[in-house]
Amino acid sequence: MILQKSSPILLLLCLGFSVFVQADNPLLMVHYMPWYQTPAVSGYWGWHWTMNHFDPNERDGTGRREIASQYYPVTGPYDSSDDVILEYQVLLMKVSGIDGVIVDWYGTEDFRDYRVLHEAAQKVKSYTDLARLRFSICYEDQTIKHMVDENHISESQAIAQGKQDMTFMEEEWFYSGEYLILDDRPVLLNFGPQYFYSGADWEALFSDMNNQPLFFTLNNRLSSVAAGAFPWPPVSSSANDTLSQNALYGYLSNFYQKSESWDYLVAGAFPAFHDIYEKAGLGYGYGIIDPLNGATFDSTLQTALDHNPDVIQIITWNDYGEGTIIEPTLEFGLQYLEMIQDVKRNAVDGDWIYTTEDLNLPLQFLNLRRHYADDDYIMELLYEVFDMIVYEEMEPARTIIDSLTVLAHVDKEPEAQPADFRLFQNYPNPFNPETRITFHTSEESHVRLSVYNIAGQRIATLVNSRLPKGRHDIRFSGNNLPAGIYFYRLKTANHTATNKMILLP
Repeated sequence: MILQKSSPILLLLCLGFSVFVQADNPLLMVHYMPWYQTPAVSGYWGWHWTMNHFDPNERDGTGRREIASQYYPVTGPYDSSDDVILEYQVLLMKVSGIDGVIVDWYGTEDFRDYRVLHEAAQKVKSYTDLARLRFSICYEDQTIKHMVDENHISESQAIAQGKQDMTFMEEEWFYSGEYLILDDRPVLLNFGPQYFYSGADWEALFSDMNNQPLFFTLNNRLSSVAAGAFPWPPVSSSANDTLSQNALYGYLSNFYQKSESWDYLVAGAFPAFHDIYEKAGLGYGYGIIDPLNGATFDSTLQTALDHNPDVIQIITWNDYGEGTIIEPTLEFGLQYLEMIQDVKRNAVDGDWIYTTEDLNLPLQFLNLRRHYADDDYIMELLYEVFDMIVYEEMEPARTIIDSLTVLAHVDKEPEAQPADFRLFQNYPNPFNPETRITFHTSEESHVRLSVYNIAGQRIATLVNSRLPKGRHDIRFSGNNLPAGIYFYRLKTANHTATNKMILLP
């Protein structure tokens, strides 16, 4: 996200829980953009996937859509208001060691697409709350500039418009859910300033608030009204060239030297920078910060840690237009999330429990949510799995996800059953501890009804005898069995059928 650009931009920084006592270990916050739309959810492809140049309806030979990015998300281009995507993203953050998000917010006014972005930001907060991730805001005062420049409001109305946004944040966000509080003050960032350039302007904006936020501006601290500042990838000076390592670390050194006199520090770490603006016909690009196969992220993260910050802003989760992404893409997979895990475990929290293998669970979860979208039983079970992951109950979460993943492949090839031979779904399902299995045989025959675990081992034989034609009801008890997925298979002389059932904890 470049300060000089006027296109809509949304930042998110991961911070922490709403009641927070400042500690020696920094919060790892990810900068997040809730600004994407797709036809399946919003009814159209949003500007940040197209930039009025690319057509996501076009696919290449590998099936990848044409989008406004040098990188491609493993989920494909998505909608920021898609519940399943938001579940996936907050679970990924949770298991990778990220503490929360900061949304770069465009305010409440119904102007351009700002209202759409505002609604998406509200939805993000609902899911970060569910995942017990902190939430904070980075306010874009460039929105006021655009409203004035396009005569949506007058210059004399600018302060009132800004105060309206401050009031909304205080009343709806600052003291709800998991909003980040440091020393009893809500944390607020500003990507700028870009319109309200003086400390007096911000004092006026905060004047009606009951508790002035702990305020941070971009690159430089804005007078005494700000508690400090935060850094950003310094590519605006590099034009179309690759930024040298000397220039990159010279910028960071200068920033951290300035920060020594501040009471609070929001540090920054980033993986790369490679924008799409020139290819999109939006003018020249802003240059490249080479990822160096992960070394750039590793070194900027370590530099941030070395300065004992209160918060480390990871820049960014998903700015595809500028190529500062850490969420998994086809190009680099889980690389950056694995690095965050290492820092969390070795430098921040030695008791942290998530593993590298756990990073695979959110994508499996997303695929299962889509596969079983019409299965109410499985949906309820997956809601429980979401909570298991959030509350660190990883063993049952892994078991259920692995079981359902195997089942998803079984479901793709259902066995045909003649009309007069039928194996019905057990009831109730899921169950604990007992359920009923009903079947109908088309002729007198020897019948075997067996139950198998997810590994394919037979754990019970319920029927193994000759039965007459007709309907039969069998009780099955899950007492003394572990919770999870089970199969029950009916076999007669001429027919075979298999169904699944779920034993709850």
